[in-house]
Amino acid sequence: MTDSYDGPISTPPPTPPPERASLLDGVRFAFGTLTVLPARITRWDRPAARTGMACAPLAGLVVGLLAAVPGVLLLLCGGGPLLAAAVTVAVPAALTRALHLDGLADTADGLGSAKPAEAALRIMKQSDIGPFGVVALVIVLLVQVAALSNAYADSWIRGALAAVLAAVTARLAMTLASRDGVPPARPGGLGAAVAGAVPRGAAAAIAAVTVVLAAAAALPLGLPYAGQYAAAVLAALLASELLLRRCVRRFDGVTGDVFGALAEVSATTALVVLALG
Repeated sequence: MTDSYDGPISTPPPTPPPERASLLDGVRFAFGTLTVLPARITRWDRPAARTGMACAPLAGLVVGLLAAVPGVLLLLCGGGPLLAAAVTVAVPAALTRALHLDGLADTADGLGSAKPAEAALRIMKQSDIGPFGVVALVIVLLVQVAALSNAYADSWIRGALAAVLAAVTARLAMTLASRDGVPPARPGGLGAAVAGAVPRGAAAAIAAVTVVLAAAAALPLGLPYAGQYAAAVLAALLASELLLRRCVRRFDGVTGDVFGALAEVSATTALVVLALG
């Protein structure tokens, strides 16, 4: 598959931008690069990337809410938990032009190629999908639908919360992968634009706040649920961190494809944890 993340996205402004990007610039960067929602990117530079990737979970919140709405409506109209789950999984794919799934497939092909980093990166840029990519897509989509179906079968509230949590955690994994010290695998594209952009302290603080908010959102369901939702975020971040380290060792850095893979793996892990118990 072609890595749509790794092409030119915007033309830099003709005059040097300010050293700091405003919150609005960051929000536009996050929504403009991570979703298809209308958001005109006003800045394409390191300060904007820093603020934008810090705002990535906010983009996930909006995507998750938009994904939960049709799922809940279908469930309330008698559509059944499996149908509600399938539609809920389809919405984020549509809202991202399936770029995260594309990145997952490309990363799986690159990791499974057993070739040197340069050759693996070339494989990831090819337009076709290899066997590793196909298997990764099928497994991830099946697991996501099955886990969400389990949540919807319990209640529409749990299903909606699970959808939102998965989307937020997926973008939070991107924030952490953008922390300083994580190198880009090649010049150009989203991977090079955001790699190492977010300070480690800021990334850790955003992750901590997200864990607390996840627990607070589930607290009305009971204290055990609050703990489970916090654990889902932590488990998802652990899974994405393991994948990130593997990709950095394998490809000598990160690419846009890797960011997409991290999003899908973290979302899937969160949903699996929420399906337990």
